[in-house]
Amino acid sequence: MDWLNEAIFYEIYPQSFCDSNGDGIGDFHGIINKLDYIRNLGCNAIWLNPCFESPFGDAGYDISDYYKTAPRYGTNEDLALLFEQAHSRGMHVLLDLVPGHTSIKHKWFTESLKAEKNEYSDRYVWTDSVWEEPQGMGSLKGISDRDGCVAVNFFSHQPALNYGFYNIDRPWQQKTSAPGPQATINEIKNIMRFWLNLGCDGFRVDMAGSLVKHDPDSLGTIALWQDIRNFLDTEFPDARIISEWGEPDKSLKGGFHMDFLLHFGPSHYNDLFRCQEPFFSSRGKGDASEFVKKYVENYNKCKGRGLICIPSGNHDMDRLARSLTGDELKIAFAFLLSMPGAPFIYYGDEIGMRYVEGLTSVEGGYGRTGSRSPMQWDDSENAGFSTAEANQLYIKIDPDKNRPTAKNQIENPDSLYNEVKKLIGIRRNNKTLQNKAKITFLFTGKKKYPLVYLRSTESEKILVIINPSKQNVSFTCEYKILETIYQFGKGIHQGGNMISIDGQSAGFFRVEYGKKVK
Repeated sequence: MDWLNEAIFYEIYPQSFCDSNGDGIGDFHGIINKLDYIRNLGCNAIWLNPCFESPFGDAGYDISDYYKTAPRYGTNEDLALLFEQAHSRGMHVLLDLVPGHTSIKHKWFTESLKAEKNEYSDRYVWTDSVWEEPQGMGSLKGISDRDGCVAVNFFSHQPALNYGFYNIDRPWQQKTSAPGPQATINEIKNIMRFWLNLGCDGFRVDMAGSLVKHDPDSLGTIALWQDIRNFLDTEFPDARIISEWGEPDKSLKGGFHMDFLLHFGPSHYNDLFRCQEPFFSSRGKGDASEFVKKYVENYNKCKGRGLICIPSGNHDMDRLARSLTGDELKIAFAFLLSMPGAPFIYYGDEIGMRYVEGLTSVEGGYGRTGSRSPMQWDDSENAGFSTAEANQLYIKIDPDKNRPTAKNQIENPDSLYNEVKKLIGIRRNNKTLQNKAKITFLFTGKKKYPLVYLRSTESEKILVIINPSKQNVSFTCEYKILETIYQFGKGIHQGGNMISIDGQSAGFFRVEYGKKVK
């Protein structure tokens, strides 16, 4: 059995999760201390945001040593202990791999700055003249005696690693088969090999679709990842890789086991949760039709090759609770936990943690900083995150005295936490609601409610009905409801081939297999 087929992930932003030593920053031992919380919620896998040595100009996505953990979190041995403790609880851990760029503090980059040719001169994307910047990419120039400009991928302190160019139109551009790009690819394999041997179970790959430059159809990048997948299948057949790409038809062809739908790009993910009128708002003015259209398009292109993930959120998005509240959040999770693909829950989303407004940027967070505030465990000092002085915390705690906490939510049977836990339990106990079971959308349309889809296996069909709006709605359905598996809200009623559902309600129903209402 492929462990990914039953995985339900919990994303941990390590500096904001749990501080075990009172320095105001979360760490590995803090995560170890909270593994039982994650397991009790029902999650059996973890995605750990970057935890490698870094100057933290971009919260750890600017790496200065891929083979060493950041001292703020602990040692390599501490991380290995985290893997061991997770495994002892039947859990898997993915590390966040950042292959597209490094920090300017990385040894590879400082060596590439030298005018004299050396083994790192072609590790990054350099032009051959300080007067020529790489087209379509940001760049740094005039930073050393080396004549040339170096491309950057994101912030100006994140120089782009060289994987070659698919289409070449300048003499300084290299093919993917050139020694420089090949050395970069081999080093990424070595990094993966190092951490897999230490006990991690795979990687979530940052900006996975951006590696080969001038690659409009991603053919060069797809081939690159196919090569890496062959390496993994040979040496680490149980390792799994998940891409930040947002185009599943490309990423899965490249060998990834799963792709995230992103909050940017063509997925229409934001139409559901994060726009002026989200589909999951009780106002009932949202529109899921473009999301469904794009999802079905990607789903059909993938042909069962891998999984598509719809996360609750992540460290780059506004908190789910910034645009949705109360029962809206519960209904959103009924959707998230009944769709195909491995679910991902961003730490704190399960208790309705809010976006903290008005924060000064911390370590390159800028507008994202408010979604990275410390986990709120209880009503003690610093919400139980840390024993440090409040002004020593990595990011300020939500100052609202009514902020949700894990302790209060666990004790309240009607809380969001307990609804999420219930939904996870139902998913784990019903194969037809899990990661690989098929999906067919039955009722969708522009600004139409409810959202209705059928999950199916060879022996069972489960009808999912989601109505976030306050309005009672109805739709025609040819499947006969036999049993209620889950229901939230006032009620769902079937009369002949018509089903009506009350406002702000959701349900999962076992229907008669192979037969429709006549």
